[in-house]
Amino acid sequence: MSAQHTSEPGPTGLTPAQIVAELDRYIVGQRRAKRAVAIALRNRWRRQMLPAALRDEVAPKNIIMIGPTGVGKTEVARRLARLAQAPFLKVEASKYTEVGYVGRDVESMVRDLTELGVTMVKSELMAEVQDKAERQAEDRLLDLLLPRRGAEPFSSSSLEQVSPEASREGTLEKLRAQLRAGKLDERIVELETQQAATPMIEVLSGQGMEEMGIQLKDMLSNILPSRTKRRRVRVAEARRLLAQEEAQKLVDMEEVVARAIRRVEDSGIVFLDELDKIAGRQGGGHGGPDVSREGVQRDLLPIVEGSAVTTKYGIVRTDHVLFIAAGAFHVAKPSDLIPELQGRFPIRVELEPLTKEDFVRILTEPENALIRQYVELLRTERVTLHFLAEAVEAIAGIAMQVNASTENIGARRLYTVMERLLEEISFDAPDMPGKELTIDAEYVRLRLADVTRDQDLSRYIL
Repeated sequence: MSAQHTSEPGPTGLTPAQIVAELDRYIVGQRRAKRAVAIALRNRWRRQMLPAALRDEVAPKNIIMIGPTGVGKTEVARRLARLAQAPFLKVEASKYTEVGYVGRDVESMVRDLTELGVTMVKSELMAEVQDKAERQAEDRLLDLLLPRRGAEPFSSSSLEQVSPEASREGTLEKLRAQLRAGKLDERIVELETQQAATPMIEVLSGQGMEEMGIQLKDMLSNILPSRTKRRRVRVAEARRLLAQEEAQKLVDMEEVVARAIRRVEDSGIVFLDELDKIAGRQGGGHGGPDVSREGVQRDLLPIVEGSAVTTKYGIVRTDHVLFIAAGAFHVAKPSDLIPELQGRFPIRVELEPLTKEDFVRILTEPENALIRQYVELLRTERVTLHFLAEAVEAIAGIAMQVNASTENIGARRLYTVMERLLEEISFDAPDMPGKELTIDAEYVRLRLADVTRDQDLSRYIL
């Protein structure tokens, strides 16, 4: 690899160590999982540096993350996609059904991912033309505000101060200055906005019916003319609406779709959760609700292996989409998946159960730490919260205790404990502005004593 490639800027050019460091800002522990996804992301960048002939031969190394709920599997994948600025879709494997059963077909995940890719690229291109769109919107708005000559369609009775002897150009510049200074923001104008005629059609689910429904909607929306709607709005709102309309006109949708398909094919990430729910193999001939488990695996196989899927934007190939699967695998094991599907997930990472020390770190260390969230939420009511270190230890200890005695839901237990702990303060906060409160270990034990003492009660409340 040449030297200029290694210094190339951009989020996908991050080294594995930098990716892990970024993930560490939001996720506590799970070093092995972070290293695995960091290497997978870096390998995508490396693949782009290869000659075209070899690039097509390099397949993504899909990952299975194994661990109980609430240990960070989804968060690792979600933050990774943000770093890569890649189209990212989270789906549950258990919501798909085998061909012939009523339910969603597996190809719908590729259609959803493509839709996300188009939205992402369109937003980026609209941001690029935003300045030009705002200038054009300003010109259209000035046309609405400035009284026209007799033959011109628009007039305004709201600008009596415009002197007839003033030149149109001079008046325009005065109005432009007032508009930019925000002096006209509260004035009401009447404008016409375009409204696409989207037919309301619902097609009953079934294999292939989803795609048929999409095609019907597109066909009818092309046949039905777009309508214009007259609205009376404030100048500030009119400026935003017109800028949005102008930006959409400036963006070439063919270019958007072409770029989006390329991005989905080269850097799309699908997070396939609850893979263990479809891991059971059929013992031959028994019916029941689990009858299509192995069938779903067989339907997933071509998508994960690489196939061409028809979407409303065109054919999308999944050969280089990265699939990150996850599951608790308490009952089923990865070896219970059909061999062909196992082979498409060569990297397996086991996530460690969270300890009390991890809970303390989750509450305090990440940029979006739970305690910081609650402190900032209550600051909006002018209530200042201080958490002592002993209180954080007590919260972590109670969360661990409840996880051990009921169901282990990992770090998600901290949300229920924190909500219960601060319920009274949150309720009364609007009535005590300016108050400072200190949360210590004694307050934590007092607020949660009944719940932790009564195991039946804790099952319902925590």
